[in-house]
Amino acid sequence: MAKVNPILFFRQVKQEVKKVTWPKNKEVLQTSAMVLVLVAIAATFFFFVDQFFGFVVKLIFG
Repeated sequence: MAKVNPILFFRQVKQEVKKVTWPKNKEVLQTSAMVLVLVAIAATFFFFVDQFFGFVVKLIFG
């Protein structure tokens, strides 16, 4: 494995970070809101599916 000079490494990291296009606050808020909404929808869906299968299992074994 090649040895890397730590000073050179951090210079390269600094150069690469300058190339990054960071999202604007509005974009971060929009995507965060979309994630929260989709998580809430998925959680609700899986809750009802779990309740349904729990009911079916109780009917069969109960």
